[in-house]
Amino acid sequence: MHKAVFLDRDGTIARDVPYCSRPEDFELLPGAAEGIKLLNEHGFKVVVVTNQSGIARGYFTERALAEIHDKMITQLAEHGAHVDAIYYCPHHPDDNCDCRKPKPKMVFQAAIDLDIDLSQSYVIGDSEMDVELAKRAGCKAGIRVGESGGMSDCVAASFRDAVHWLFRQRLQNR
Repeated sequence: MHKAVFLDRDGTIARDVPYCSRPEDFELLPGAAEGIKLLNEHGFKVVVVTNQSGIARGYFTERALAEIHDKMITQLAEHGAHVDAIYYCPHHPDDNCDCRKPKPKMVFQAAIDLDIDLSQSYVIGDSEMDVELAKRAGCKAGIRVGESGGMSDCVAASFRDAVHWLFRQRLQNR
């Protein structure tokens, strides 16, 4: 089984553009590609899990989302980094679907698809919802990027800092 890091997209590895609907509006945050490359080099599966209710709201289509993710994949590849999979929830928050974070369906599906040991995996995101996702999915830790608060195992100033915290924790727990 593999260990993994589940990443929120907007506000974590990419600039938070409300309802980012065009590839030209997508931008990786500084240090994101380097942090993902470090995770790749240390044997982590890297999986993006993202709520994209803009689809249900009619702001953009699944095809537009695919184009945005293609741009993300290309930008990561330019830095020698990659994600192993991308899962998204296209539903409106009022739909009460099973896949919208913090419900763990996307993480559970990734665990099946990629043979992931959730007890050795982490979630990194910019909201308490991402930290709650880590708890619900049975992950080792939920790391919050940005503002502190709530149930976070760690609050990091940037994605890069979150990745470094993760590696320090793994070294301490050997």
